Amino acid sequence: MRIYEELFIVRPDSTDEEMDPLIEQLRNVITHAGGTVEKTEKWGVRKLAYRVMKYNEGQYILLQFTAGPDTVKELERRLRVSDLVMKHITVRIDEKLKRIEKRKKAREKRAARKPAPPPSASAVASPAMPAEPAVPVPGAPGTTPSAPAAPAEKVH
Repeated sequence: MRIYEELFIVRPDSTDEEMDPLIEQLRNVITHAGGTVEKTEKWGVRKLAYRVMKYNEGQYILLQFTAGPDTVKELERRLRVSDLVMKHITVRIDEKLKRIEKRKKAREKRAARKPAPPPSASAVASPAMPAEPAVPVPGAPGTTPSAPAAPAEKVH
């Protein structure tokens, strides 16, 4: 058994009375084959990226389920022959979930190996540095020179 997502687009002018039997039929196919339906979401009418069957919009429906590959083939066959369905795509997501879980475990393992961060400098009480006496910088504004500067020589 694997985890799949089936996203299909239904004509925008179809009503709930037409869509609900189709969704129920797909759910029955999955459950009779021994699978389970985890989630059914109606996303509503959305704009399509390009025209499909002379429509610019479509109603998106998402099914997330666990089933075998033969069940997926039967679902796709039923979606292909349905007049309501404009497009459909099936994605196997259990591999993606495994990769995410593996990454999470590796991250936790690295975090456990890493030593605790050293305390920050502000938290550690450092001895106060003695203040240096203020020494006037020659030529700085606001300071008076102690000796007059030598006059510049003229070059002819």
